Amino acid sequence: MNTVVRLQPKHEARQAPRVPEPEPLWREAVGRQLREERHRRGERIADVADRAGISPQYLSELERGRKEASSEMLSAVAGALDLTVRDLVDGSSRHLAGLGQRAQAASGRMTLLAA
Repeated sequence: MNTVVRLQPKHEARQAPRVPEPEPLWREAVGRQLREERHRRGERIADVADRAGISPQYLSELERGRKEASSEMLSAVAGALDLTVRDLVDGSSRHLAGLGQRAQAASGRMTLLAA
């Protein structure tokens, strides 16, 4: 049986509770991944959008995390960047995992699992 014990330093108990930052949205992580890949390739937004069959404005909104793309749309944009949807998912997941680890470390809390 596993028991979770949360340890909190004494000095934190006296401080006002921290307001947690909102978790990043999936569409923001995917958009970041798309923009990074486009920049890495040195391509203009208009060229990638043209190959994907979408407007440059829509691709810009995707890259900024303003729009939630369908799987078909993600596939088209990924293909225009010579990526697969899996490549986008993998990169976005790594980005989100890294943010989660940093947030946990910044909270100063430690979780121990006892068997």
